[in-house]
Amino acid sequence: MVGKLDEYLRFNESALALRSQRQQLLASNIANADTPNYKARDIDFNAALSNAMARSEQQPPSPLAKTDANHLKGAADPDIFAGARLQYRSPIQGAVDGNTVDMDVERNQFADNAIRYEAGLTLISGQIKNMLAAIQG
Repeated sequence: MVGKLDEYLRFNESALALRSQRQQLLASNIANADTPNYKARDIDFNAALSNAMARSEQQPPSPLAKTDANHLKGAADPDIFAGARLQYRSPIQGAVDGNTVDMDVERNQFADNAIRYEAGLTLISGQIKNMLAAIQG
């Protein structure tokens, strides 16, 4: 039963988690708007969602076996974010200090992502209401 509920809500759950993580990334860009040589970053949301959906359908990977107590844990790839490779945003007009954050673009992306997050919440709410209606008859 729980497996079917997970499957029913999986897409919107994955989309909301990615939107939340992307919101943090966009907020980081905005926070570093005055940092010299900071490069604005973003993800390809469609690719990240496709990767997340493919990963959720597969079995989780087994951890690496450590044959010696001195073996180090594997570090996560810093260029991978939410299953998709981080991309640098191309500046429309370069800055003297090397910063590529365009506040107009970042605010626009931040607002767009927030609206899409709210839409995802509305969709999940609708799915849950439909399930309750089916259960209650």
